[in-house]
Amino acid sequence: MANNSKFDLQDFLPYLLNQAADASSLDFQRYYKDRYGMLRTEWRVLFHLGRYGKMTAKEICERARIHKTKVSRSVAALERKRFLTRTALEDDRRHEELSLTRAGQSAYADLSREAARFDKDLVSHISQADQDVLRRCLRQIAGF
Repeated sequence: MANNSKFDLQDFLPYLLNQAADASSLDFQRYYKDRYGMLRTEWRVLFHLGRYGKMTAKEICERARIHKTKVSRSVAALERKRFLTRTALEDDRRHEELSLTRAGQSAYADLSREAARFDKDLVSHISQADQDVLRRCLRQIAGF
């Protein structure tokens, strides 16, 4: 079938971003899955707690831009793995404060080191100036 459209999927920014995200994240995804049995949303929740300290699930949803159902499942999985604990809030027992256990802090430290190494390797063939432009543009697109 001939393609007579002037639209080129290969230049469509959402497509390029998706392809780049897939290509760039597979090795890191394999690392945290093989080492800790974590899924993507689980490591994102773990990273937010490791980076920002105690948070509620709602705060994680807002900061990480993850749907509450996914965060809820990830919190339950991380709790089963003994990476986090839940503590009911004094002023509203319906909500819980989440915090990392020692095992969770250890996993966070390990994954942070691996993420930094992975990030460095990923951009090693790109000049520092281009890295800065890329990160700035991606932050703008993401609304950060």
